[in-house]
Amino acid sequence: MRSVLLAAVAATLALSLPAKAEDVTVAVTAIVEHPALDAARKGVLDVLTASGYKEGKNLKFVFQSAQGNPATAAQIARQFAGDGPNVIVPISTPSAQAVVSSTRDIPVVFTAVSDPLGAQLVKNMDKPGGNVTGLSDMSPVAEHVALIKEILPNAKTIGYLYNSGEANSVSLLAVLKVEAEKAGLKVVESAATKSAEVQGAARALVGRADAIYVPTDNTIISALEGAVAVAEEAKLPLFTADTDSVSRGSVAALGFNYYDVGKQTGEIVVRILKGENPGDIPVKVAAGSDLVINKGAAAKMGVTLPESVLKRATKTID
Repeated sequence: MRSVLLAAVAATLALSLPAKAEDVTVAVTAIVEHPALDAARKGVLDVLTASGYKEGKNLKFVFQSAQGNPATAAQIARQFAGDGPNVIVPISTPSAQAVVSSTRDIPVVFTAVSDPLGAQLVKNMDKPGGNVTGLSDMSPVAEHVALIKEILPNAKTIGYLYNSGEANSVSLLAVLKVEAEKAGLKVVESAATKSAEVQGAARALVGRADAIYVPTDNTIISALEGAVAVAEEAKLPLFTADTDSVSRGSVAALGFNYYDVGKQTGEIVVRILKGENPGDIPVKVAAGSDLVINKGAAAKMGVTLPESVLKRATKTID
């Protein structure tokens, strides 16, 4: 009887002990694969590695993409919840919503989510409670508007290209309208609910806007080349909130380095693996802001970049 009691006590203690750098599973999912989200995932993995959790030795690092399909995101979330990893890291708002809806027990650290409150992932940024915390990449929209005005001082209308089904994009639209009005600009919208619709949605802005603005919208960014082709043909300058999209043809972006966003997320994951309660860790807003410009894209879209912008750029693509 005494041995049975001791075994039960030992089992209880084992369950309550924080995870050490051994036999750890971190499950990661994203709504789609594109450079920014991929960079965030790599940042998470690199921090885990630097903290002693090495893939193939004491870390099982699982990744699944929903390929842009919310139903698939929900299926992946349910699978992860059933597998019971030490931590789940959903990248993007749709994946985070799916994961948070699927488990109340497994620690969840979301990232690349613009508006955690609006997406109903947490009720309080400082004291999230429960099993959820993470990192917000809320865009500096006021600075984006100012940048567009600086590059295009005669612009009157911004065309907002987005997926109306993505909660973060809807939240950012509301912010954009406020900031655009302050700057004397109007906003016109064009929505694409899947990647195949992006080029058509961009074409719908031709003649209605003086510039196209693409937020951190995973659907649009995953098919950005279609929008860029329209922008080049129509000489309609295209700006993005995502700096990784500048190399793919946007004129400029002011935003986060998503590898750094991933590293900041990875630091939270490590804290949880070492025993901290996710609900006690405040949701952070990502730090850092880069200005990336693309001279070649600007020329193709008929834009002359001001010297003031060229001097401030942290990265210039020719």
